[in-house]
Amino acid sequence: MSIELVKEYLKKFNKDKDIIELSKSTATVTLAAQALGVEEARIAKTLSFKTHNGAILIITAGDKKINNKKFKLIFGEKAKMLSPEEVLAYTGHNVGGVCPFGIINPIKVYIDNSLKRFNTVFPACGSSNSAIELTCDELEKLSNCLTWIDVC
Repeated sequence: MSIELVKEYLKKFNKDKDIIELSKSTATVTLAAQALGVEEARIAKTLSFKTHNGAILIITAGDKKINNKKFKLIFGEKAKMLSPEEVLAYTGHNVGGVCPFGIINPIKVYIDNSLKRFNTVFPACGSSNSAIELTCDELEKLSNCLTWIDVC
């Protein structure tokens, strides 16, 4: 179960006890915001893409969408999302619980600047009913982010 991978990973940072497990679904930005009682923008959604160099993860604010022109400027190709099966194979997480923690393969992680406007944000934790509240600095550290980018 991928939430167990996330718990084990976050234990290294003494953050495993901070995971919020809810009885309600957090599988979409809207559901996560409702379940957590926060605005949708503060949900840190993790999007997965195919590139010529392999899969990548980009964490963005819940109210933003990928801008294809900006994506192409940074990565040199059109944005192509992974299929749900590919997401699971690359990350170990099902769609609805995808996060940059406890992933089963080495994947480059980027964080979009759209999250910088918040003191804390809520990424998923490997299941469709989990999240964790993190500062942007914590998210950067725990996700092993390569760099902050502007793709939204």
